[in-house]
Amino acid sequence: MIFWETIALAFQSLKANKLRSALTMLGIAIGIFTVIGVMTAVSGVKSKIEDGLNVLGANSFQVSKFPLVNFSDPRERFGNRPDIFLRDGIRFKELMSDDARVSLVVGRGGRQVFYGEENTNPNVQFVGTDENYLTSYAYEVAAGRPISREDVSFARAICVIGEDVSKRLFRNRDPLGEKIRIDGASLTVVGVLAPKGSSFGQSLDNRVVTPITRWFNTYGRSGQSLSINVQAASAEGVDATLELAIGAMRLVRGLDPEDANNFDTTTNDSLIKTFDQALNTVAIGAFVISAIALLAAGVGVMNIMLVSVTERTREIGIRKSLGARKKTILTQFLMEAVALSLFGGVAGILLGIGGGNLAGQLLNAAVVFPGGAGPPRDWWFAAASASPSACIPPGKPRRWTRSKPCATNSPISDLRITSYELMGPAGDWLNPKS
Repeated sequence: MIFWETIALAFQSLKANKLRSALTMLGIAIGIFTVIGVMTAVSGVKSKIEDGLNVLGANSFQVSKFPLVNFSDPRERFGNRPDIFLRDGIRFKELMSDDARVSLVVGRGGRQVFYGEENTNPNVQFVGTDENYLTSYAYEVAAGRPISREDVSFARAICVIGEDVSKRLFRNRDPLGEKIRIDGASLTVVGVLAPKGSSFGQSLDNRVVTPITRWFNTYGRSGQSLSINVQAASAEGVDATLELAIGAMRLVRGLDPEDANNFDTTTNDSLIKTFDQALNTVAIGAFVISAIALLAAGVGVMNIMLVSVTERTREIGIRKSLGARKKTILTQFLMEAVALSLFGGVAGILLGIGGGNLAGQLLNAAVVFPGGAGPPRDWWFAAASASPSACIPPGKPRRWTRSKPCATNSPISDLRITSYELMGPAGDWLNPKS
């Protein structure tokens, strides 16, 4: 019974000092908000990046001269690697024909496409490839037909265009059979790709796809290095196919057994792992900065609670003179601290989730709600770190260490007040502030 009465007194005390209680909870909430908000935003960005990195198609990987993702200038480290020429790609394709679907790809960005008086912005991707491109990169044809093997063999002047190019040039007209111009090449439209969306803010529908032999007729073969997309028959066979592809490319390159690979292989998983490592570094830095804000909030809460206990020394004395035990007084202050910490912590977590997702939306990131299917481990890490560092230290120990000596003092010392406090500066016998 005494325990519940103590809890009731604790909540009455918090209610009687609304401003102080609100400031204390605000300090805790701000500290936790910084940690949870930053980690939620990072988790949303990471989820968005992982979704955008699945660009190689199912069960696929890429063989290229340079790494597909590199955070420095690849020419500084890999500039001495030889280009992958068209003859190399054709030979590789022949070696892998029984084990996987191989697509040869070369391209240039920033192209402008013309049709009559209409033209696109100079941001179109002009891709030269073969009959396996659409399947390897998970494209579908919405109208017309895809590129065929015969188109590649005879270097036909045809193309398949993305939805963005179709809408910009032809608007409400049927583009099939029409001729477009790009970098001096006149190409007949034989197909339109189904919309695929964007990846990292770049449209995957703003492209023109033509046979790789026709592409080389336009730009020449000097200084052009291919990328080779390899699609395994199943997800379980990706690793085995990757080993076969490495061996086939080493054979095409004429490498000896002791020579290192002078080419690079990239899978969707390796892309995600590379970006995860970079984002984890950013997350650690953001967490450290947020932890500083959390510590600053904790110091402010500590000062508020120290003042709170000091001002209530006389209250403690009155309660002890009426028979209250040390344990009862400590429990009351502890319950106050726990209540403030819990309310402030919950408010900080909710604000952190909302603020983090709002920041993520501004960055076009995914919305993250912890507690759903597969909650991000970063969010739980942030919550676990924020809870003991913000809710408990500013609340329990800091108030406990100050209230314990007050609860231990004798009632006489706690009730002792100076004549100045009794008289007050205006001569009042009882100072309203005392």
